[in-house]
Amino acid sequence: MGSSSKSLQTILGTPGVRGKRVTALSKDGLIDFIQTIIFSKQETKEPFYVLDLGAVTTLMDRWTRALPMVRPYYAVKCNPDPAFLGTMAAIGSSFDCASRAEIESILALGVSPDRIIFANPCKAESHIKYAASVGVNLTTFDSSDEIEKIRKWHPKCALLIRIKAPDDGGARCPLGPKYGALPEEVAPLLQAVQAARLTVVGVSFHVGSGATNSRVYQRAIAAAKSAFETATQLGMPRMRVLNIGGGFMPNTQFSEASSSVKAALQSYFGNDSGLTVIAEPGRFFAESAFTLATNIIGKRIRGELREYWINDGIYGSMNCLLYDHANITCKALACTSNRANPTCKGARTYSSTVFGPTCDALDTVLTGHQLPELQVNDWLVFPNMGAYTAASGSNFNGFHTSSILTYLAFSDSN
Repeated sequence: MGSSSKSLQTILGTPGVRGKRVTALSKDGLIDFIQTIIFSKQETKEPFYVLDLGAVTTLMDRWTRALPMVRPYYAVKCNPDPAFLGTMAAIGSSFDCASRAEIESILALGVSPDRIIFANPCKAESHIKYAASVGVNLTTFDSSDEIEKIRKWHPKCALLIRIKAPDDGGARCPLGPKYGALPEEVAPLLQAVQAARLTVVGVSFHVGSGATNSRVYQRAIAAAKSAFETATQLGMPRMRVLNIGGGFMPNTQFSEASSSVKAALQSYFGNDSGLTVIAEPGRFFAESAFTLATNIIGKRIRGELREYWINDGIYGSMNCLLYDHANITCKALACTSNRANPTCKGARTYSSTVFGPTCDALDTVLTGHQLPELQVNDWLVFPNMGAYTAASGSNFNGFHTSSILTYLAFSDSN
């Protein structure tokens, strides 16, 4: 496998993966692997994830080819699975943490604190004190109150002023209403930093999670350049860090976004030697690396409509439908009712509704989805379920998202 083999050996030794079984996948071998898990766990029939570590390394290669000048700091909040975090650390990622617990999870992997940015513009004082105690010395701010907290509890910390991106209207989850200094607030905040005798080393922005309009990066980078110029006009030391945030997705959007970023960096920072550019991608790395398998626990027929209940839902992994405005899909795996043709190739399909397991009618995963005739104890498989899924699930009604197991695999894309 060449480079893939080297990547696998590196990953197998990393915390979070070390000692766990990793199954090599042949091309298009994911469904076969899922069936193997199902047949070996017939007693419990609990939902489970498959994490493809090979897909993660492929995504890192893609990032490096498209944006070699931008160092990724993976956004831990997107998916804090230990094996996934360990893999990201092994292949060279740094990390965007937003809390003490997230910092602790990264340091536990043996990652140096200088590979962490505390990228939360509003932090609890106790979390700031903890960051100071473990040597996490880069953070963001967008208010005078935050400056005062940092002055009191972590005065040696390097700061990035978080500005509001001029446009995040195309994002799946806009962040501008909550974070980012307005243009007229930038100079007063920088002056407040000077008065507090703190050090601002750069500018940060975020165009919103799941950005759909790649041109927003150009406008945001232009706004960042303006903040750099304001600092110069105030006589501040030359800033050297630009954090372009997240919003990147692992589809055609990434090609457009990376081209937009490169063009804007050349236009606005092309003559700035020594500039360090970082980013905070989350779903770009996590989304497509995870596949979720769920068991059908109930069925009802109403005319031509088929209704199915599965053992994960809106209060579990599929909370992404509510909080991340996700569009999800699924494939049938009739391991119980049709072993000869488990993928139901060529079978008639019916308009189907898929419910989650809780007693809340809101717990509806899919409506009007075409599925073949399935039976209780068959399975539904959901691809692209790594971003903002299990990370924000709950234990409502006694269905424990945190107890869903993850099986590890490694596909060779070469």
